[in-house]
Order: sequence, then structure tokens, then C-alpha cells
Amino acid sequence: MSGKIERFPEGNPQTTKISRELSKRSSDAGKLAYCYECGTCTAACPVVRVFPRHYNPRVFFNKLSLDLENVLTESGLWLCAMCYRCHKRCPHGLKLPEIFLLLREMAIERGYLPDVLSRLEEILAILREEFPFPLVYSWLCLRPCEEEPKRSKLDNLVLDFLQRSLADYRKKEVAPLSKTRKEKIVIIGSGPAGLTAAWELVRMGFPVTVFEALSGPGGMLRVGIPDYRLPKEVLDVELEYIKNLGVEIRTNTAIGKDLSFNDLLKEYKAIFIATGAHKSRELRVEGEDTEGVVQALDLLRQANLQKRPRLGERVGVVGGGNTAMDVARSALRLGAKEVNILYRRSREEMPANPLEVEEAERDGVKIHFLLAPRRILGKDGRVVGVECIRMRLGPPDETGRKRPIPIEGSEFTMELDTIILAIGESPDISFLPREVEVTEGNNIVVDPLTLETSMPGVFAGGDVVSGPATVIEAIAAGKIAAVSIDRYLRGGEV
Repeated sequence: MSGKIERFPEGNPQTTKISRELSKRSSDAGKLAYCYECGTCTAACPVVRVFPRHYNPRVFFNKLSLDLENVLTESGLWLCAMCYRCHKRCPHGLKLPEIFLLLREMAIERGYLPDVLSRLEEILAILREEFPFPLVYSWLCLRPCEEEPKRSKLDNLVLDFLQRSLADYRKKEVAPLSKTRKEKIVIIGSGPAGLTAAWELVRMGFPVTVFEALSGPGGMLRVGIPDYRLPKEVLDVELEYIKNLGVEIRTNTAIGKDLSFNDLLKEYKAIFIATGAHKSRELRVEGEDTEGVVQALDLLRQANLQKRPRLGERVGVVGGGNTAMDVARSALRLGAKEVNILYRRSREEMPANPLEVEEAERDGVKIHFLLAPRRILGKDGRVVGVECIRMRLGPPDETGRKRPIPIEGSEFTMELDTIILAIGESPDISFLPREVEVTEGNNIVVDPLTLETSMPGVFAGGDVVSGPATVIEAIAAGKIAAVSIDRYLRGGEV
């Protein structure tokens, strides 16, 4: 059997013409000819778990070879969350999200979607069926560019549609749902996992209360995603919809401080922990406590509260994840003249979404690979620079990525006014009783199928279990938790 699969065989002249153009415009599309059809993309995809009836990458690519013209009109083409989970696990490293994006553009360019707004309405209806954040999801995953000079035709269409949909949402009147179940459920954390679970459970008839430590609901959607990526008015409209359905949200209430976990066990029949990962990790180098060293989440919170922290002209960001890209781009928008990302591995090992890396570079962010800070330099108590050392890659470490090894004698100094640390976040689980098992990294241990913890009736999901992940993964966890809680309270198998 030949190792190569003829992905685009000669046949329909129009299909052949489009497929050749697709391959010409994307080297990754050309790699589809070598796809093993192993199904890894589908198995790795959190969108499949949320939309199993509408989205399946493997089936989608099978159709590409049979009738590409019809594929360009399919709804599933617009559901990809652009999370790149498929890319990170694909044997060929195919950037499937970028192929989907290119196919959307081609569908519009070639007139296969003469009424794009109707198609987007259809997509929004599918999203609305499955979770309470259809507009938030669309804003984050369709990724319309709001900067006029950089917009494409696709951006304009999507942005116009979303702004119109936002206006329509404001006008909608929602009546509270009837409480047909007596068992009270509490959810700790009002991020995408917690509120998705609350939305599902209130639709099942349960009385649901959500506790949030911050002054406003939304979790990382509110404080961790920059306004240029997700306007907060979009989030507020959808939060109002969730509350109007009958979900009670109590803000400024920290479990372990304002209420104890035991208090919740006495009053509620089931608990879902969805507190996320908000605790920033330390760099552990000399000078880390110098004024001008800022934690990434602290900067994003300030920016989301419309505060303008003093950054100076030269900013350094330590880290290579999505948060590093967000704070780097935010720093430019806050007035920094030059932003440098310092990452100790190569571009291939960088955990950030490749599209976000490209967008950061397009904005003017400079990314320095194989570079690590050795100590932070200060003068009169204020940051003036950082001493860096160059790295080389060695054998893989426990994460599976190549281990960065310092190159002795390669030290040099970079002058900076502010250093932002974006080296990862971990959950704060100080409020949990000992009966709830956790890992060494402070993540809660759960049954992977049901999300039940080691304590019966207590469930957990989202970043508090997985570590920092994507919005769609948190949504998927919320949906699983809701089903498991319903089964648990019915006395059946969880």
C-alpha cells in the first residue's frame, strides 16, 4: 500500500482548480496529500466534544477530496476554535485552523457564500444551542480584526455581523426558567467552565448559585483576555442573559475567606469547582522583587479595568505562551515603544497559538528565541534591564519538549524599563479540604470521564484541573460536569 494518499484526484475540473489554488496559497494545504487519516485531529479537538453533530475534522478532510465546492458552503467550516490542539498532535504538524481560515476566505472570494450573513446567523444558532457564550466564542474564534488598516473582506463581514448580533441580543427579553428540581447546586468560579455548567444545570431545572471572588463575573474572560480581543460589552450582554435565566451569581465572595468549603457542603447537594488558574508563577532569579517587574495577569487585570500602568518605552516579556502574546500586544497598546519577548526554547517548542504569535509579530513585537533571563538589573530600586544568557536545546524533558541548556559565556545585557513575567499560572486550591486529591502542581485530580473528584458529590473542571487551557476546553468541561452532576443527583452511575 502506498504511503501517499491522493488527496485531490483529477475529476471535477472546478474542484481540481480550487484544490490547486488552495495548495498554492498554503503549504500546509499541500501536505494534506500525505494525511494518514489517523483521526488524531478529531480525537484531540475540544470543538468535537461540544459540537459532535456539526464538526469533525477527519470527516471534513475526507470530503475535501470528493466535493471541495460543497465543502466551502458547510457550516462546520466556521466552527473551528483556532486552538491548534490538532496541529500540536498531528503526525505531519498540519496547521488545520489556518486551512479552515483560508477556505472561508476562498468561499467568500469565489461567491460560494453569496449570503454570508445568513450563514453566520446559522452558525450563531448552532453555538446558542450548545453553550451560553455564542458571541464571546465568535469574537474569540472568528477573530475579526478591529484595526481598520489591517482588516480583510472576511474581517469586515464578521465584524459587521457580530456588532449587529450584539445589538439584537441587548433587545432580547429572557424569562427565568422554572425550578423543577429541589437539589441546590453551587459552582465556585464564574469563568467559562463554571457558567457553562450553571447554564446547563439551570436548564435542567436545578437551582444554581455561582460564587465569584472577583468584583465582576466572567473569570479569565473578564480579567485575562485583552479588550482588543474581546470587548467587555460583549461579555456583559451574555452574562446578563445567563442571570436572567435564573442563575444566581454572587461576586466578591471568596471560598475559604468569606465562606468555608464546609459551609457549602452543608447547604448544597453538589459542588462544581471551576476556579481556574490565576496564581502567577515566580521566575526565581535575582532582582525579581525590583519595582518594574510585573506579573502578566496583574497587567491584564489593570488593562481590563481601564487603568494605564506605567511601563516606560522598553518592555520585556518573559514566556512563550498565549498570555505572553496577550501582554506583549497589550503593552504596545498601553504606550510602549518597543516590546521584546524572551523565550528560552525555539519557535517550534513555543506553546503559544501560532496565529497569536504571527499577530504579535505583525503588531511589531520582537521575539527572541533561545534566550533566558539570568538576573534582573535595577538602579535606585527600579528596573533598568535584564542580564540574559543564550540557550541551546538538549534532549527532551518531562514535557516532551527539548530541554533548554545555558551556553556559558554567552551572557549579555538588554536595557528595559519594565519586565512582565508570563511564565505560567497555577490554581489556588488553599480552600479545599484534604479529602480532595490534588497533584504536586496544585491541579485537582478528577475522573477523566465524569470530572468527579475524590470526594463524592464534588466535581471540578477547566484550568483548575488541566492547567491554563483554552475557552472551548473550559466550555467542554462545564458541559461534562453538568451531565455528571445530574446523574449523580438522580442516584445513578456518574
